[in-house]
Amino acid sequence: MEELKVKQIIIGKQFDNSENYNKFLDIIKEKNVKVHVVEAGIKINIEKNLFFQVLWPNDKQKISENSINNNALVCKLNYKNFSMLFTGDIEEEAEKILMSNYKNKYNLKATILKVGHHGSKTSSTSEFLNLVNPKIALIGVGKNNTFGHPNNEVLERLYNLRCKSL
Repeated sequence: MEELKVKQIIIGKQFDNSENYNKFLDIIKEKNVKVHVVEAGIKINIEKNLFFQVLWPNDKQKISENSINNNALVCKLNYKNFSMLFTGDIEEEAEKILMSNYKNKYNLKATILKVGHHGSKTSSTSEFLNLVNPKIALIGVGKNNTFGHPNNEVLERLYNLRCKSL
């Protein structure tokens, strides 16, 4: 945001403050950026047949364990028969709540999955991946990162789903 011109930001409801979040707020104020704070249940219309469903965080189900990751914004982009699930840095605990809240498999099913928490061993459980059932999985990681992401077991679970991982 310090380098780019940003007009609007959509951010999930925050439950914890951090140094990075406070810096983010300072930049928003300095650059006079419009902010939309969203939580589960919000629908963001982009244009006809194209919209985001905000699935998480949920103010009534806030997760205290690893709060910044587990309360990350989770959205599903929908366009006709195509969908993409963006899972932020959520981990297994948040995945369980999402599966419980959206029991109908079509609510979480997505053509493309942005894999949670960089494909770490703390996310992308078999149950969650089976429910999403993506054709393509995107994993955001740095080459030779010190965390060992993505986790080999996560990659194996995606492979077993016949999901192409990028």
